[in-house]
Amino acid sequence: MSTKLCFGILSTGNIARQFATGIRQSLRCELAAVGSRSLDSARAFAAAQQAKQAYGSYAQVLADPNVDTIYIGLPNSMHHEWTIKSLHAGKHVLCEKPIAMNAREAQEMFEVADQTGRILVEAFMYRSHPQTLKLLETIRAGAIGTVRMIRSSFCFKTTKIAGSIRFDASLGGGALMDIGCYCIDFSQLIAGAAPTRISACGHLHESGVDEMTAGTMEFPDGTIASFTCGMTAATNNSAYVCGTDGYIEIPVPWKPPLGGAQFTIAHGIRPRMDGPANVPVIPAGPHTIKVDADRDIYSYEADAFAAAVLDGAPPHMPRQSTMTNMRLLDDLRKQVGVVY
Repeated sequence: MSTKLCFGILSTGNIARQFATGIRQSLRCELAAVGSRSLDSARAFAAAQQAKQAYGSYAQVLADPNVDTIYIGLPNSMHHEWTIKSLHAGKHVLCEKPIAMNAREAQEMFEVADQTGRILVEAFMYRSHPQTLKLLETIRAGAIGTVRMIRSSFCFKTTKIAGSIRFDASLGGGALMDIGCYCIDFSQLIAGAAPTRISACGHLHESGVDEMTAGTMEFPDGTIASFTCGMTAATNNSAYVCGTDGYIEIPVPWKPPLGGAQFTIAHGIRPRMDGPANVPVIPAGPHTIKVDADRDIYSYEADAFAAAVLDGAPPHMPRQSTMTNMRLLDDLRKQVGVVY
């Protein structure tokens, strides 16, 4: 089998450009082709990203014999159709998150992957980043005791609403689908299980999508998680994992900076009535763990996918996690009044 995974990209949008940049830094992948509804757009993208071929349709990318893997960066509403077409064309698929509009579509996509013998993985790039892997290792080693609480946020304030796919219900927009899915997946990754109870409240934009949503999840061992996501409010976009012996602050959990990835282990101050009389309670100082990550985050994602295809390694985003996420998104959206 080839030592290089040859990608064809469907879309020339922002996320496709970011992934293509990652491929250029990848150790095991190369960009064979890009497809767009506009040939001019595809040619401009190919020139900028050093793709070997540019096509004026998505179908032409699927027909290219030099392409063995498809990256789908299309709007959410198109993931189901083009994933299934790609799989039937004999291509492996790395599909942007969320993998589909709902759990029913996602299940159908995985069934076709099984039928065709191809690999289908949802593209949660943060999962393959060294910071995330080191964070999991640190938590599993007991650095903060037993995990009891998880907090995360992912918000931004945008003024670009007209024409934005994020505010278009027909394209599967909304805060939960666009960014809340990160918080939901992160909570499950840390907890190591699917939640047993979830709840959400949100505010709908006039376009019909949720522009802000807050939610909670309870896991089988009693761990609780809370999250906030929004497209019309600003926050610090951080995450905290709180345990019985301390907590970890992850200042940039979703897209860690190049060369500056890190998280901090700290210990809270006990209530003074719990300590000996007249003895100050002084916690251990915080300890920052720096993570060596000298490549673009999408290059790690591309190489992790290559390992799954070329080496038979477990996908960085397991199918079970994807399906659980989609069922949770279905339920949470229903609670705030958005159904796809």
